[in-house]
Amino acid sequence: MSEETTRNFWEVMRSFEWPEPKPISYRLYHDADGRPVIYSMEDLPGTYIEVDPETYTRASHHVRVRDGKLVELQPKTAVTKLTKDTHSGMPCDPKDVCVVVDEKQAHTKWKKIFNDID
Repeated sequence: MSEETTRNFWEVMRSFEWPEPKPISYRLYHDADGRPVIYSMEDLPGTYIEVDPETYTRASHHVRVRDGKLVELQPKTAVTKLTKDTHSGMPCDPKDVCVVVDEKQAHTKWKKIFNDID
């Protein structure tokens, strides 16, 4: 590069006014029921709340927006258990519950029971 080009370059650099950077905004757009639609840093049409960078990075859909605040949903725990049920259970081989058999064969009926744990 010539000396003149170098001088011109530095003159332009000294006189250049850098634009003010836009503030970074992390948003969670949600529907009317508070269910997440999309996490975005863009200005999109729709209802949103601002979230912190960690929440934005996680991008969890196991949350709801209530009164303008983010609420994490607690997972429901359910326990299942096989029990004998002579009336409405599934006919299984008497020696192996994993083998489903015809009602006409010798069988033991089993039924799956769900228990919610809170």
